[in-house]
Amino acid sequence: MTFSPLLVLHICAAVITVPSGSAALIVRKGSRRHRAAGNVFFISMLIMSASGAYMGFMKQQTINVVVGILTLYLVATAWAAAKRKEGETGLFEFAAMLVATTVGAAGLIFGSQAANSATGLKDGFPAVGYFVFGSVALFSAAGDVRMFLRGGVSGRQRIARHLWRMCFALLIAALSLFLGKQQHFPEAIRKTHLLNVPIILIAVSMIFWLVRVLFSGAYKERGWRTVKMTMRSGRSARSLARTSLVRAFWNTSWIVSGTTVSRFTVRYAIVSSPWYSMACSKKAILGRRCAMSRPNIGSLHSRF
Repeated sequence: MTFSPLLVLHICAAVITVPSGSAALIVRKGSRRHRAAGNVFFISMLIMSASGAYMGFMKQQTINVVVGILTLYLVATAWAAAKRKEGETGLFEFAAMLVATTVGAAGLIFGSQAANSATGLKDGFPAVGYFVFGSVALFSAAGDVRMFLRGGVSGRQRIARHLWRMCFALLIAALSLFLGKQQHFPEAIRKTHLLNVPIILIAVSMIFWLVRVLFSGAYKERGWRTVKMTMRSGRSARSLARTSLVRAFWNTSWIVSGTTVSRFTVRYAIVSSPWYSMACSKKAILGRRCAMSRPNIGSLHSRF
């Protein structure tokens, strides 16, 4: 039995997609390993979805064309959400929105044709598949429209956009591999329903991270809070600081009446407005003069 080079490329990309996507879900978000696994997943998904859509078109398998283009769209826009700056949009996002709208409309039309046919199928597939993927495409297009109306996405919405689109693309790949090709797995594995476990884990992980990013207090913009700093003298100082999820270390020295009292480190803190300006302007604190070196925050990168 011979396989075409395109089919071999599609299979190889599919084999790489699931483990690389799973690794990106497991490792620490924003880390070097996360970016490396994400890049592998992104490239393999592009190859798998593009080749799958083309082969589906050549074999007149309409559902594979819809799913392939939808997956390609999800991965590309998720990658763009991570690469774009805060609130930045462009021609790519507009073109992607048109693609998603077209795919969604086509999916609903094909689903209607399948539902109204004598067999309830279109090209061998039931109407429910067309309706589900068509609805996902239209939902994604609606998200693109909302993004344009708001002038781009930033903060938690930007992370969530990247997260759910990558995870849903991974879910599609897992469905295609473990359920769409389950006849290639041993019968003993099929009887134990182990093929459903990866799909459930991916879906649960996607929901968990979406809830954590969008609704958890850990990822909301934090207001003024008290930051405790323990000094070597055993005394403690409480000051108001505006904090964000940034891994920043700040080493500085307090000089009170010309004598160094302590050196301390503040983690996850960006100090601004009254507290920071008070220190930098060398105003009197508790009747004493205080000098503080300017913090070097460096580049800031949100992590979740």
